[in-house]
Amino acid sequence: MLPPRTEQLALVREYTQSESLIKHMLAVESAVRAYARKWGEDEELWGAVGLLHDFDYERWPNPPDHPLQGSRILAERGYPQVLIYAIQSHADYLTDCPRLSRLDKTLYACDELCGFLTASALVRPGRLEGLDAKSVKKKLKQLSFAAAVNRDDITRGAADLGVDLDEHINFCIAAMQTIAPELGLLPQTPPA
Repeated sequence: MLPPRTEQLALVREYTQSESLIKHMLAVESAVRAYARKWGEDEELWGAVGLLHDFDYERWPNPPDHPLQGSRILAERGYPQVLIYAIQSHADYLTDCPRLSRLDKTLYACDELCGFLTASALVRPGRLEGLDAKSVKKKLKQLSFAAAVNRDDITRGAADLGVDLDEHINFCIAAMQTIAPELGLLPQTPPA
């Protein structure tokens, strides 16, 4: 049984102080949830995977503590094994947790990309508004921009999911636009 989203958010806030990390989890949740809706999957389960995938990262950033410490906490709190496995599978270094299901692959495909989309939006006055795959791909080629984001994870994630990279980028942008206020990514208003 999946705890309600309010409890999931409380868990995120219990373990995470960084607002930018919380916003990242919300962004990934929006993208994974949108894919669930598109494919007729369990939107609540998929959304929870996106929301909770990094809740332990601030406290235990080093592999394999992240995501194994979080997995232990989720198991103790009664979260379903399918959710725990999907979260574990987003860590490439956990070789005993290959990405098998569409859920596993969706989380992986959305994780790094949502981080990169946030970075791309933050340097634009319109933020997410008007952001598209063409401009994102141009930024991907600038290795000094958002240097911590693994570009190979983004391209491999889309390929493993079986979606065109441009379509995947635009799909995730659209998903994030639905919660732009929560992400702090509404267009900037010029001073009066």
